[in-house]
Amino acid sequence: MESGTAQPSVWSGLIARIKSILLTPGAAWDQIDAEPVSASQIYRNFVLPVAAIPAVAGFIGSQVFGTSILGVTFRPSFGSALVGALLQYVLTLAGVYVLALIIDALAPTFNGVRDRIQALKVAAYSATAAWVAGIFNLIPAIALLSILGLYSLYLLYLGLPKLMKAPEEKAMAYTVVTIIAAVVVWLVIGALVGAMTPRFGDGTVKIGSEASVDLGKLDEASRQVQAVAEALEKSQNAEPIAPSRLEALLPASFASMERVSLESASGGIGGIGGSSVTARYDRDDASVTVQITDLAAMGGFAALGSGLNIESNRTTANGYERVGKVDARPGTSPRAAAATA
Repeated sequence: MESGTAQPSVWSGLIARIKSILLTPGAAWDQIDAEPVSASQIYRNFVLPVAAIPAVAGFIGSQVFGTSILGVTFRPSFGSALVGALLQYVLTLAGVYVLALIIDALAPTFNGVRDRIQALKVAAYSATAAWVAGIFNLIPAIALLSILGLYSLYLLYLGLPKLMKAPEEKAMAYTVVTIIAAVVVWLVIGALVGAMTPRFGDGTVKIGSEASVDLGKLDEASRQVQAVAEALEKSQNAEPIAPSRLEALLPASFASMERVSLESASGGIGGIGGSSVTARYDRDDASVTVQITDLAAMGGFAALGSGLNIESNRTTANGYERVGKVDARPGTSPRAAAATA
């Protein structure tokens, strides 16, 4: 029976402490100042449960409602949101201790008394308003109300000089410096959470009431595009097959059709385009065009500015035309008439 009655008293005591800090902070700090407690007791009885409020509320809110900005709703994957919430919670616990160390170290500068436990009390209990206001993260539409957590600054102003025994004329300066340190600590925590949270590719972005983007598929597509780009980059120095070799692959006749024209080309601006050869076959009123293209040099996009290097050949039943370099300059050979009987 004892264990059954002890649990409600723990939670009722926690709620009573939160109410007293928020509603009657002056009397609450007097009581906290006189309490003989250890660091483990402060964490176990207050910091561990209360600091979890923003992380848990934010996790549930992101999964149930998502985060909406200007009609765009982002809902992270379950794994990503869970890891992010756990990181936020763990780093918050560490941040409280770091801030306590700073408060304790600054005490002599402002004629206060160094006391590690008292400094931990200030860091832990002054954050009450900010942690409780984190409950508004449960519903993203009202998450802006978490700004009420700024009340913690007032709690810090009241409790810091009282617990650290700083004189009244030094209290304001001590508080301002501590606030700046606290802001830096929480900004660092936020940056670490963002950097350390892994990306699981099944989050979604919803635009308006209907359009939805699967971030997992989008990420997969981006990796495929990157792979293609890397393959092209690796092949940017590849040499295209000579047009003459491609021309040899196209026969003079095809399915009882005679070849009436043959065109080939290679290179382009910076060698872009590879090599290609096109043949046309005719028979009576039927016509077939066959084209072979070598794309090995498409990676030459990276060499776009390397200059003009175009070669092309065209052969018909009546003659041929060739475009290439004459004395290192682009030129076109005159059309030569085919021999006739």
